[in-house]
Amino acid sequence: MAAATTMETISAESLVKSFGNIVALDGVSVKIEAGELFFLLGASGCGKSTLLRCIAGLETAEHGTIRFGERDVSGVPPHRRETAMVFQSYALWPHLSVAQNIAFGLEERRVAKAEINRRVLAALDLVQLPGFGPRAIDQMSGGQQQRVALARALVVKPKCLLLDEPLSNLDAQLRVEMRLEIRSLVKRHGLTAIYVTHDQEEALAMADRMAILSHGRIAQIGTPEAIYRAPLSAGVASFIGETNLIPGIVLETRALAADIATAVGVLTGHLTDPGWHPAPGTAVQLSIRPEAWCLGAACGDNAACGDNAVSGTIVARSYLGQRIQYWLETAAGRQQVVEMNPHHLHPPGAAEVRLHVREEDVLVLQKTQDLKTQDLKTQDAR
Repeated sequence: MAAATTMETISAESLVKSFGNIVALDGVSVKIEAGELFFLLGASGCGKSTLLRCIAGLETAEHGTIRFGERDVSGVPPHRRETAMVFQSYALWPHLSVAQNIAFGLEERRVAKAEINRRVLAALDLVQLPGFGPRAIDQMSGGQQQRVALARALVVKPKCLLLDEPLSNLDAQLRVEMRLEIRSLVKRHGLTAIYVTHDQEEALAMADRMAILSHGRIAQIGTPEAIYRAPLSAGVASFIGETNLIPGIVLETRALAADIATAVGVLTGHLTDPGWHPAPGTAVQLSIRPEAWCLGAACGDNAACGDNAVSGTIVARSYLGQRIQYWLETAAGRQQVVEMNPHHLHPPGAAEVRLHVREEDVLVLQKTQDLKTQDLKTQDAR
């Protein structure tokens, strides 16, 4: 099957959309680059699916503009936007064969029958389902149905592929396999793709960039690595992956470092937002990822493990083969610690152990944890 039409940037500017008294989108602006696999991520009700449906033309914003390249498509009907959408439910017709489902969009566009047949066969090859055209939908597994839905979207050669929770109905192992396939298809065929999910791991594994939404606004935009390693708020840090949050008070700042007074003593951390300079006395949150802690005897070399030290006792552990999770009680509350490829297991008990963490892994963030109320930002940390 031929590659998609020429890639275009997609931009939404100041979108506002309400359903009754509920504001689903509250002045959202975002730009997706041509050829980018861009994720919209957030908890249920944050506005991510509404934003996707506005881009598709399935919902109409009350205010704002949507552009494909330089073209304003805000008032253009869905079938003229040259997009294709893959839904959570797949939305396949059970009374049609696999080939008829894939051909549906081409028939609506009045493509010649010979061309339809050629493109359907090519689409089946593309999603690794050669020879499956005559089959009934109810003879297909969940993963195969997902491939049919992708083939139906790709066969029309869209400028933009829109995916709304496409893997949520699959089992865990199949989700991992389909992540690789979807990303490969998008990149191989030069598509601009927008992907909605609430699954943080899915977004981290697949996205070129992502936007985290909360209550109709964008909390942060950036690459997966930038958002995981440099969240701009405690709310984002808590949402993306697991983290330990320790409250503290700023003692001193210098460049992008700060000394913070906490219940476990003074910890030195890194300011992730270069535009935020908390004054001494400001209440903040420290975010420390579980894998950033170095536990016990392994911390003999402080140069490798960091000079920030905390004492605690192990109260629980969970052995998971390739890693082990510990929970330690400290003066600053319970801390989760993850060790990879463990060769020695520390037993729970009353014996005190030491944790160390490097300065760059102690993130100094605005105090608010709740994504509902935090000071939302749209810094794009590429």
